[in-house]
Amino acid sequence: MSGVVAAVDLGATSGRVMLGYVGDGELRLEQVARFPNGPVPGPDGSLRWDFTALYRHIVEGLSEAVRREPGIASIGIDSWAVDYGLVHGGELLGEPFHYRDERTVRGVDAVNAAVPFAELYRRNGLQFLPFNTLYQYAVEERLADAEVSLLIPDLVAFLLTGARSAERTNASTTGLVDVRTGEWDLELAERLGVPASLLPPLVDPGAVLGTLRGEARERIGAAIDVVAVGSHDTASAVVAVPLSTPDAAYISCGTWGLVGVELDEPVVSDEAREANFTNEGGVDGRVRFLHNVTGLWLLSEAVRTWEAEDGAAIDLPALLGEAAAGTGDVPLFDANDARLSAPGDMPARIAAVIAESGTAVPATRAAFARSIVESIAQAFADAVATAGRLTGREVDVIHLVGGGSLNRLLCQATADRSGLPVIAGPVEATALGNVLVQARAHGWFGPDATLEDLRRAVAASTSPERYEPRA
Repeated sequence: MSGVVAAVDLGATSGRVMLGYVGDGELRLEQVARFPNGPVPGPDGSLRWDFTALYRHIVEGLSEAVRREPGIASIGIDSWAVDYGLVHGGELLGEPFHYRDERTVRGVDAVNAAVPFAELYRRNGLQFLPFNTLYQYAVEERLADAEVSLLIPDLVAFLLTGARSAERTNASTTGLVDVRTGEWDLELAERLGVPASLLPPLVDPGAVLGTLRGEARERIGAAIDVVAVGSHDTASAVVAVPLSTPDAAYISCGTWGLVGVELDEPVVSDEAREANFTNEGGVDGRVRFLHNVTGLWLLSEAVRTWEAEDGAAIDLPALLGEAAAGTGDVPLFDANDARLSAPGDMPARIAAVIAESGTAVPATRAAFARSIVESIAQAFADAVATAGRLTGREVDVIHLVGGGSLNRLLCQATADRSGLPVIAGPVEATALGNVLVQARAHGWFGPDATLEDLRRAVAASTSPERYEPRA
């Protein structure tokens, strides 16, 4: 069987609407719309998402998708994790906070005062990230005014269909889902002052959420079902990782680098907690055992600063080519240094971190870019080694997917620093995973298609590039 679906893929810096063609040996994506996304200042000086504009772009993109393909079978939505919108009376109570807003620091203190982190980890299996949803809830002033809290993909689905639900893979990043059962931990929510009524029913990837309604249906131009996918973008990306061996590791690399392995059961040992590894939900009940590494955010912020200084666009491929041609060592720094997490003058902040170590700061932009990429690669290599140690796996290959797979310098540096081959691609892993889960829900891969069947379809339709480690 074959057909076409639409994938709404929302990242921290941009969003897309894609058409996905599946069947008869075909697995193909076509971009219909691309639009910017990013933090904006709120009226109170906070950092927010311009969700109103984001939703408008989504609807416009879906309208164009229907114009091109009137027979679209369904729509799936994925996005970044942890952020949410509060809804009352069918209306959004203000633009959602951005996860990089400084308020989350206060939330950490409030949660830790109520529940020690060691207990939290045993219950939710999540690494410590100061912006996890439960920390945001702890300082959310309008929690009592809301009827329900919806994570970003679920909020989009609500506006399109009226469905109030929480897809499991994304819900697992809130810190309020039991890592063993996959259900809301209502006792924990009560201890943290989060009303159970705010937490909508959990649904699995593949569930039909509803059909386009009202104004959304009128503007998009068709009555199409919205199907739950792995709505956390990394969950969708991992669906489309063509894991070549049972001991393969993966890196989903974009703004962030999500580095880990796929498991059947969570690992919540003291060693995993101390290594700050997380157990997030995957499609088909799999566990994404991984560590968040700051990814190409560091490079994109540095380029943004240089462009502001020059008043002109930077030719990034040329800059990376010059960086790759460089010889000799460059200084490394901790890519996860908290001082590098906010927007701003990234080159100056990185230079300060490097200078603290007593190492000379790179003198040229090319050398600076190489220092950034090599530091990210070292963080990737360290995380892969730790994932293997914590799970008892002898990792033998790394699959690197997402936008980072186009960065040849990063791929080779990751191979060199890990001592493992890196298989780069597919680039559009997140959108592919979104499309594949929808296609399976329609039965296009047969009645009993497994996750491995979906990955075989990816392997058969893509041509990844292999990077061997150099001495």
